[in-house]
Amino acid sequence: MYKNALRGGIRTAKQAWRLKNEIGKLNLELAKANTDFEQHLCEETAHLNELLSSKQFVKVQKQFYRDYSSVSLGAPLKSSDAPLLGDLCNQYRAILAYTSADVVPGQKQGQPQHQQIRGAHKQQETRMQQQEEVGGMAQKLEFKRLPTNVVPKHYELLLQPDLEAFTFKGKTIVQVQVKKPTKQIVLNALDIIIEEAQLEFECTKMKADRIVYSTDAETATLEFEKVIPAETAGVLQMSFTGELNDKMKGFYRSKYFSASGEERYAGVTQFEATDARRCFPCWDEPAIKATFDITLVVPKNRVALSNMPVKKEDDLEGGLRRVRFDRTPIMSTYLVACVVGEYDFVEGKSEDGIIVRVFTPVGKREQGQFALDVATKVLPFYKDYFNIAYPLPKMDLIAISDFSAGAMENWGLVTYRETFVLVDPKNTSLMRKQSIALTVGHEIAHQWFGNLVTMEWWTHLWLNEGYASFVEFLCVHHLFPEYDIWTQFVTDMYTRALELDSLKNSHPIEVPVGHPSEIDEIFDEISYNKGASVIRMLHDYIGEDDFRKGMNIYLTRHQYGNTSTEDLWTALQEASSKNVAEVMSSWTQYKGFPVVSVESEQKGKTQRILRLSQRKFTADGSQADEDCLWVVPISVSTSRDPTAIAKTFLLDKPSMEVVLDGVTDSDWIKINPGTVGYYRTRYSKEMLEQLMPAVKNMELPPLDRLGLIDDMFAMVQAGHASTADVLALVDGYRNETNYTVWTAITNSLTNLHVLISHTDLMEDFHRFGRNLYEPVAQRLGWEPREGENHLDTLLRSLVLTRLVSFRSNDVIEVARQRFRSHINGTQPLPADLRTTCYKAALQDGNEQIFEEMLALYRTTDLHEEQDRISRALGCSTDAKLLRRVIDFAMSGEVRAQDSVFVIVAVAINPKGRDMAWEFFKSSNKQLLERYQGGFLLTRLIKYLIENYASEEKAKEVEEFFRVTQIPGCERTVSQAVETIRLNAAWLERDREKLSTYLKSV
Repeated sequence: MYKNALRGGIRTAKQAWRLKNEIGKLNLELAKANTDFEQHLCEETAHLNELLSSKQFVKVQKQFYRDYSSVSLGAPLKSSDAPLLGDLCNQYRAILAYTSADVVPGQKQGQPQHQQIRGAHKQQETRMQQQEEVGGMAQKLEFKRLPTNVVPKHYELLLQPDLEAFTFKGKTIVQVQVKKPTKQIVLNALDIIIEEAQLEFECTKMKADRIVYSTDAETATLEFEKVIPAETAGVLQMSFTGELNDKMKGFYRSKYFSASGEERYAGVTQFEATDARRCFPCWDEPAIKATFDITLVVPKNRVALSNMPVKKEDDLEGGLRRVRFDRTPIMSTYLVACVVGEYDFVEGKSEDGIIVRVFTPVGKREQGQFALDVATKVLPFYKDYFNIAYPLPKMDLIAISDFSAGAMENWGLVTYRETFVLVDPKNTSLMRKQSIALTVGHEIAHQWFGNLVTMEWWTHLWLNEGYASFVEFLCVHHLFPEYDIWTQFVTDMYTRALELDSLKNSHPIEVPVGHPSEIDEIFDEISYNKGASVIRMLHDYIGEDDFRKGMNIYLTRHQYGNTSTEDLWTALQEASSKNVAEVMSSWTQYKGFPVVSVESEQKGKTQRILRLSQRKFTADGSQADEDCLWVVPISVSTSRDPTAIAKTFLLDKPSMEVVLDGVTDSDWIKINPGTVGYYRTRYSKEMLEQLMPAVKNMELPPLDRLGLIDDMFAMVQAGHASTADVLALVDGYRNETNYTVWTAITNSLTNLHVLISHTDLMEDFHRFGRNLYEPVAQRLGWEPREGENHLDTLLRSLVLTRLVSFRSNDVIEVARQRFRSHINGTQPLPADLRTTCYKAALQDGNEQIFEEMLALYRTTDLHEEQDRISRALGCSTDAKLLRRVIDFAMSGEVRAQDSVFVIVAVAINPKGRDMAWEFFKSSNKQLLERYQGGFLLTRLIKYLIENYASEEKAKEVEEFFRVTQIPGCERTVSQAVETIRLNAAWLERDREKLSTYLKSV
């Protein structure tokens, strides 16, 4: 039956093909009418050279003209699952409507264009499924990178978005180099329709006879009747159409409101990692670099921005204008950016002459001032640090209403979520300002490390993200020393990386990836946080001066090119004369990290023998599956001078002995001072007992106090220590004054809270928490003191919020009174205390409180405040209200970029955990359609399931995701299921002792 259906389909398809050719002729005549675009096509070979030389770069640098054609693109990487097969009827209809040779030539009558585009690609997907079907089973197709027989040198790209119909059309002229004889050109295209493709070379014009799409490979193959000779320099012209989608990827629409409340849309691009292909047909791989001349056709009353400054503007008919931008440097497609919308801006200039602008929603110009101040200082800092000037003439930062990530480092046009760039002096918390400074520093660091020098393939993503995540702290420490930002690095980056990296389902920093669904999944704590932590360790090992020298060598040698990890090691090795590759290779190639166990023995009056051993640390305490040996830079401090390094050495074998001189039997020894080395430390009982008095009297520096408590809790989870024993040690931190140390304690107790939520010990745990946190809360009070430092302001918010969670009646009562004054308008809450008071009001609040919070949400236009309110809603203990929170999250009132975090707020609440999981199970198709994979969906899945603590739930989750395929979430699910089993084992192991301890305090 299926074969007969195919034969009938082919006959009908041939008739459709003939009709398509007639319509194609009409399209061709329409295309020729556009003389503005056609004037760029060369009539003879000599004109190619003229075209190349006639475009002037703003920054005159010889590297722009380098021949970068000899790029190694590596071998094919890991395969990915093919799409699920459709039913036979859908397949048959697809054959009738759209054969593999066809390109949809025009819009169907009465059907919106964006629906036509979506439908055509759905048919393409079905067609690919037919080709993949063998014996009724979906086959895995091996992922292959693009062939290198044809490569682009330069793109002329024109885009014209329709902000009302949610479509766009475009044209591109690509100067290509054909290296080998071929009848095909394979490039990337997804969710767009190439209306026409024509190659011109040596006075010959060849139209593509067929355009074959592969939805799974995300490619379009242009097939020509004749062979294109080798060593041909040609011009490939393509016209295309696409949907201005609502998925926050590719070329998409972002909703905003005018001053009068009218709903409007901006057109925004987001291309990293592999979504430039959703906007225009291109070679969408980081190593296939080219230059770009970008032109936007936009309404006259809209702002148009791209990577480079405006070169020329022309008014067109129909209320449009054409904006041409200067040529870009040689760069990867994922860094191309365009924005069309309504914006205000503030402008400044860095001391090295770079124009900096921050674009904000209309009427919020002043909210861009803080980011502007940071950016104008960051640029000269990096110029001095790298000893390389920023290579573009301008730097734009822009706040986007709908944006999936925190920010994106497009070269010269950095896009941000509003909450990561806008500061309202009256309503922005200190923590948010600090976060904005870090984010601005991170994205501008990418202008050198990522944009100027780019990873060769996504396997080396950590080179981009790990380095930028390290240097953002370097930069903010320089600009805002009062933030004590390097101490916060440990809780923000380092410990989060260790927690994930201790799982068996972690991955190395360098992980082979292929298909885009795999690439999205490695934008995680390993690439960012572990990458940054390993670079911090390396920076400490070779020293600041050699590190800076090595970075200059690396960036200078590879500017406008692509690199792998080994290139970085080579440069740093040259600068430091240390064997960097030998030391660092284990840290990037192995997943996980070591635990260094240490014992000591006094020898004589002033000599101490340390016996150290290393083995891979596992979160469950089991023997590691693989036998790994790291080269571990070890440093040691003693009570003789707690802030000085007494000895450094490399632990490059399973075990070794080291002798410390000048140490008496009463002196304590601290391994890994400053918590710089990326490893856990397990002390002997005697060494730990010697350290604890130095914690209580705060003789031990803050970074060491926090590293100690974090290591102890990790040993508890792994079963190497008792939870009750470590909680007793935590009591030694009662006099602690440092914000970051309290953050480490809070993070550890939050993990313990997950376990206790599955027992009847919650009231006992709350009492323990109140006893621990109340002394510091009483010291700080509710009102900031005159001249109070930055960290005390952050600590007040942290401690009072924890006491709300620990059901402190006194704190909750004051918080509710302050909330009421805020609602009544008599005394607005300081931004730093709003989360505390919102949670206090909502925790046991009734429907009236809930409605008041919704009203507050609806009356603010500050995104940060909306985030605070919407996420506080999830702390309610009323099941009916929690159900309303989920409904609210999915309503049009909450942007898709924020919905995930509102649902997560319900999921991490023990009262809402099951409700959120059941919601996901019943609504996963809707969520998958909304987010199309990507990191927002993986974040949601992680927090929905990892807080369970039973083998039964682990099996349920495994079975659900076995049956329900969600591409790009496999690693996240495996990690979360492993965490469930860790929780279950921890609870089973420690429940009895924990109960005894908590009931006794």
